[in-house]
Amino acid sequence: MATARPQDHVMLLRGEFDDLDDVMAVMDRAFDPHHGEAWSRSQCAGILPMSGVSLVLAKTGGRTLGFSLHRTISDEAELLLLAVDPEAQGKGVGKMLLDQFEDSSGEQGASRLHLEVRDGNRATAFYEAAGFKLAGRRRRYYRGNEGERIDALTYVKTI
Repeated sequence: MATARPQDHVMLLRGEFDDLDDVMAVMDRAFDPHHGEAWSRSQCAGILPMSGVSLVLAKTGGRTLGFSLHRTISDEAELLLLAVDPEAQGKGVGKMLLDQFEDSSGEQGASRLHLEVRDGNRATAFYEAAGFKLAGRRRRYYRGNEGERIDALTYVKTI
């Protein structure tokens, strides 16, 4: 699974339970706590051992720049989390992680990809540019840190 781009030496590596400190550090920097999108450490740890779940880290020089967490079940795959450290955003790391999600999901037999994102999150443009189509809205899905409720947008892509 290790891939690299010569210009920046970013490697995509399979993550494990021992990588959760790095995952949480990236998530803390990448997700605004105001919106309630980030997962807790226990949520991440709880899903890792489940069948079909993969954690992928984007690393350079021993530093974790981003990660994706996804699962494949039968012919469908779901991108559960994708985060890139703000200092590494706009440099192709998110695209590398998203492409890896799509490729590995297809290799595992998935033909349909799913994800959800907070309404208003600028990542919607990123996912739409990658071919994901808006499929629905989950009203009041996220709970912000001040109690406000925010819709989630669901996206799908057929591969």
